[in-house]
Amino acid sequence: REEPWETTLKTTKVSIEAGEFRGHRVSLWDLLHSRYIPEENRKELLELFQAGELTLEQVKTVVTTIVTRTAAAERAEPVSGPRAEPVATEAESTALHGD
Repeated sequence: REEPWETTLKTTKVSIEAGEFRGHRVSLWDLLHSRYIPEENRKELLELFQAGELTLEQVKTVVTTIVTRTAAAERAEPVSGPRAEPVATEAESTALHGD
């Protein structure tokens, strides 16, 4: 049985113009579990959303920003070695930590 917060993430669709998602409406759940979101970021976002410390809008903003930036970086610089972890911007950090 799914938790309500999990159902919300699976049913909330966003349009994103990045990577393989370009031109599609994708659930926040699918974006969170895509290769664009590092596992550490995903765990933190899920914990904060589940605890009620992040709103759905904040999760949507952070996730779409990370996916868009990571996809853009991959396009600009083809990966030949280990993938670098994206660095959170001040705005993302504020949204994640609720300052």
